[in-house]
Amino acid sequence: MENNRKLLNLIGLATKAGKTVSGEFSTEKAVKTGKAWLVIVSAEASENTKKQFANMCAYYKVPIYFFGGKEELGHAMGKEFRASLAVLDEGLSKAMVKQLNLNGGSEYESE
Repeated sequence: MENNRKLLNLIGLATKAGKTVSGEFSTEKAVKTGKAWLVIVSAEASENTKKQFANMCAYYKVPIYFFGGKEELGHAMGKEFRASLAVLDEGLSKAMVKQLNLNGGSEYESE
């Protein structure tokens, strides 16, 4: 649980710094314009959403992780529900990946 809190705090920090975008449209735009260093999709997102982001991130070579509930991610960003977000800062995204790896967030492997 400790790692989860650290990760959610990092998401909050990045959001306050203006280094995240969230929601399907903005996340997709960040990936396609090369601004995203990391994509986090809620573990509660639909299979369709997960697959869509996984394929897009694989194509654009952006790390993607499935982590947390929509409410959890939204709350960390000071919003209600968020199924997806992109991190626009290299340093912050590296710190988040470290936390994700520690707490067993799953990096998507396409089948």
